[in-house]
Amino acid sequence: MKQRIYDTQTQALGDFTPMVPGEVSLYVCGPTVQSAPHAGHLRSALVYDQFRSWFEATGLRVTLVRNVTDIDDKTLAGATADEPWWALAYRVEREFNAAYSALGIRPPTYEPRATGSIPEMQELIALLIERGHAYPAADESGDVWFDTGSWPSYGELTHQRPEDMAEGESPSRGKRSAADFALWKGQKSGEPDSAAWASPWGEGRPGWHIECSAMSTKYLGPTFDIHGGGRDLRFPHHENELAQSRAAGLEFARTWVHNGLVSVAGQKMSKSIGNTVSALDLLSSARPVVVRYFLGSAHYRSTIEIGPTSLEEATASFARIEAFLERAERAGVLASGGETPSLDDLPTAFVAAMNDDFAVPQAIAALHETVTSGNQAFDTGATDAAARAAREVTSMLDILGINPRAEQWSGGADATGETTLAALIDSLLVERKQARGAKDFARADQIRDTLAAAGVQIEDSPNGSFWTLEKA
Repeated sequence: MKQRIYDTQTQALGDFTPMVPGEVSLYVCGPTVQSAPHAGHLRSALVYDQFRSWFEATGLRVTLVRNVTDIDDKTLAGATADEPWWALAYRVEREFNAAYSALGIRPPTYEPRATGSIPEMQELIALLIERGHAYPAADESGDVWFDTGSWPSYGELTHQRPEDMAEGESPSRGKRSAADFALWKGQKSGEPDSAAWASPWGEGRPGWHIECSAMSTKYLGPTFDIHGGGRDLRFPHHENELAQSRAAGLEFARTWVHNGLVSVAGQKMSKSIGNTVSALDLLSSARPVVVRYFLGSAHYRSTIEIGPTSLEEATASFARIEAFLERAERAGVLASGGETPSLDDLPTAFVAAMNDDFAVPQAIAALHETVTSGNQAFDTGATDAAARAAREVTSMLDILGINPRAEQWSGGADATGETTLAALIDSLLVERKQARGAKDFARADQIRDTLAAAGVQIEDSPNGSFWTLEKA
């Protein structure tokens, strides 16, 4: 069966054929590093880690680019005298990488920071101006805007009319239409000089959307196979990326993929309503391998619900898999795993599910069915059938990145998870210290309460703040 993928732009499933035989080029919008990672960030990164693993299992060489947006309005707003914007961005980036690592999400092939591609962004903006699709503001603000009215295909990704796509802004600072979007932002009063770069239009910094167009094509070329990201990025971010890239003469992404979001108690997870589940919350609630099993168990396009018993149920479900592996090990038929599995060692149902738009729920159903048949084989003394089941289970677990016998997870709660927890907690304590120094006691108390809810007790002393984990 040929690989099939749902394309957001065509709104249909289609056969996927890599642009270059034997290779896949994949660009994923990574985090804006302005605050600690949450469950939605982890879920998105995990989805594309699963894509990568499956492509590799089918013999394809994958180039995965995941960017870091390290300059942004919110990053600047979160900076303090003690922690400039670039230091904040770097600290939070380390938190993200620690959380990714804890879940066994492999580093991308390339992970460019936005601030490392400013020249390429400026070249792309200049090309858009030359082609008549962008204009510098006439008010000497230094802003440069993309002229959505000049691009008849604007709205083709999300199938909206231009008049319905204004981002809620009124024309200002030289902006001609509410639907136009920023390519370059002139430096504003009060913004640090370190956050501004020289340009033909004046000192300033790039707009959000131009960053990904420049970075994706810098590392993957003017045309690449897949552009991925969260469903919430379809508009305005990806719509604007597509418009400016095509207007610049780039074919850009051939397939657009969007993963679903995370909800808590039936509500979309959102900072504005205060129901965000942090990476720290998740990694404190269950073993990291179980968290990965849970976050990766839903179809990537669906919304995943975090309920009060979600991780308990995932723990029980995963325990059945581990019990079978222990039984196979006692019988001397357990494969070591850890290597790229052969498709010959996978059930037909698992292969069909993954080829069908990465249908992980059906793939996990095949995994559990194989566990059941393997146990039945042990019960009846059919050793050869049990050994075959053990090989299949190990191969499926390796592809999904949840083989508890793999080096990543060895040691149960594992040293990797403990190191990650320490990194996340220490980072929050740094933020709490800065909040107290700025007399933002509400934020300091909020951090303390968040840590307490995760079982972390803080002790303040003249020599600093120290933390301990509550005993279970």
